[in-house]
Amino acid sequence: MAEAKQNLFDYTEESIKSLDWREHIRLRPGMYIGKLGDGSSPDDGIYVLLKEVVDNCIDEHTMGHGRHIDITIEGKTVTVRDFGRGIPLGKVVDVVSKINTGAKYDSKAFQKSVGLNGVGTKAVNALCHYFKVTAIREGKEKSAEFERGILVKEYKEAKSGEDNGTLITFIPDETVFKNFHYVHEYLDNQLWNYCYLNAGLVINLNGKRYVSKNGLLDLLQRKTNADELRYPIIHLKGDDIEVAVTHENQYGEEYYSFVNGQYTTQGGTHLAAFREAFVKTIRDFYKKDYDASDIRGSICSAISIRVQEPVFESQTKTKLGSQVVFEGGPSMRNFVGEFLSKELDNYLHRNPTTAEALKKRIEQNERERKELAGIKKLANERAKKANLHNKKLRDCRYHFNDEATGKEKDAIIEKQKESTIFITEGDSASGSITKARNVETQAVFSLRGKPLNCFGLTKKVVYENEEFNLLQHALNIEESYEGLRYNNIVIATDADVDGMHIRLLLMTFFLQFFPDLVKNNHVYILETPLFRVRNKQETIYCYDEGEKQAAMKKLGSKPEITRFKGLGEISPDEFARFISSDMRVQPVMIMPETHIQDVLEYYMGKNTPQRQDFIIENLKVEIDLVDGKPIANE
Repeated sequence: MAEAKQNLFDYTEESIKSLDWREHIRLRPGMYIGKLGDGSSPDDGIYVLLKEVVDNCIDEHTMGHGRHIDITIEGKTVTVRDFGRGIPLGKVVDVVSKINTGAKYDSKAFQKSVGLNGVGTKAVNALCHYFKVTAIREGKEKSAEFERGILVKEYKEAKSGEDNGTLITFIPDETVFKNFHYVHEYLDNQLWNYCYLNAGLVINLNGKRYVSKNGLLDLLQRKTNADELRYPIIHLKGDDIEVAVTHENQYGEEYYSFVNGQYTTQGGTHLAAFREAFVKTIRDFYKKDYDASDIRGSICSAISIRVQEPVFESQTKTKLGSQVVFEGGPSMRNFVGEFLSKELDNYLHRNPTTAEALKKRIEQNERERKELAGIKKLANERAKKANLHNKKLRDCRYHFNDEATGKEKDAIIEKQKESTIFITEGDSASGSITKARNVETQAVFSLRGKPLNCFGLTKKVVYENEEFNLLQHALNIEESYEGLRYNNIVIATDADVDGMHIRLLLMTFFLQFFPDLVKNNHVYILETPLFRVRNKQETIYCYDEGEKQAAMKKLGSKPEITRFKGLGEISPDEFARFISSDMRVQPVMIMPETHIQDVLEYYMGKNTPQRQDFIIENLKVEIDLVDGKPIANE
């Protein structure tokens, strides 16, 4: 009773707080821009800031105003210039600093827009150290400058000789986005997607020109290898919907889905409708009840739809929740289903060669699935007997609950984004990470020895090889990629020759059998410090020789230098620093113009003179500058 009274006294009028728009965004940035991150992941907040600004430019283009967008990124400063109508001069300050203010609420001004909540540029403004907006309309311009959402200077209207449009410059706040940097490959994909969805639109980034003439057809041509396609890309267009689809030789399913120009990385109702409708149309065309996994196995497809008043599951708009295309209109399922049942069916009838090639791909998938059925059953039994979750996997407490609703579901979704599994080798390394990890969201999988080089092998080896079998069970991807238990797969190996080799073997495993994990940015390499430089007052951890030299210069007086040769040498207390919010990781990326099988053949196939020459030309000998002796060959 006494405790209850004490809790009552703790909850007073002073406990109730009212935040203005800027304070709320800065206190809960994840609600508005998703992950903060340092730029090593494509869904990190710095890319969302750019997206929120460019989305407004795209909406102008969609409404018929402005055919090109200029973007400049110099260091950490971003400038975006469109040539649309320009913000009405009297509302320039309000549009970027007053929540729930904007033209997106007027369906006459913006139809089928991606931004409907009046939040986008306000979030950018609040989360930036510096933000400036300039609107140009009919020979006049108006500007305003902000710092972390606070207006610091408002310019008077002035004459302008510039074309109509809006110019925004911003610098993300480094107290929010720590140690951030822009990865060009992510920017490249982001801008190409805008162009694929807006044929004819020209985007310039630091002088590089992006433009697409054929929409989603261009997208799939860039994402696939023409030599590996089983049939030419099928490209279908209708009112408010566009689809491109083909099948490759690799494993898995690969989808690119978009709503009103927004890349919905987590899919949603439109993608679910497409996957279902594609299976039904194929079954009806061939008049055979093929298994859905055989029809969709090795598929590579893109779908784009236009929806009035889209409902997304979060402000970051990565998953569509709308059940209908427009108010009073067809359901999403019926809209997509009717389109495919007509257009895809007609296409296959008109192109019998393509129809035959597609049938052969499906039947090949069917044969392989049946061949693996018995092996999979035995593999599942072995995984259970191996007591996976006690010996190989130190799991985290996070588990997704499909029945959760409201704030509970929002919190779980945020944890899902943070969920990470470290794949490491040996007891000492896994022990250090296990003791240092966040048990809520971080798991550890321990390898035993070096994995098998699986290049050129069939998926049968995944079930027959104990390490691979247990790893895929730990990730929960033995049935499909959709069951992935952890959003981030981090390869954590020693920074020596053996560690590099294990890293390559693991990357080969993922690229060979689960390429969609890599293509959807789930696989990373953990960076751990190579050196610890310290004196009695300060300790500095360094990730390369340059950082070490800078630390030695800063500390002076011959500081103590430790070279970490293995993860097991780093104490759990130290390790906790390197796998927390400031964790440094390098994403494993395969660029669209890079063909996986060619890369694996070069690096993991039989020795060739070309590879030997490459190794010799790129051989580096690391010298310990303390005693002048070689300490590692890379």
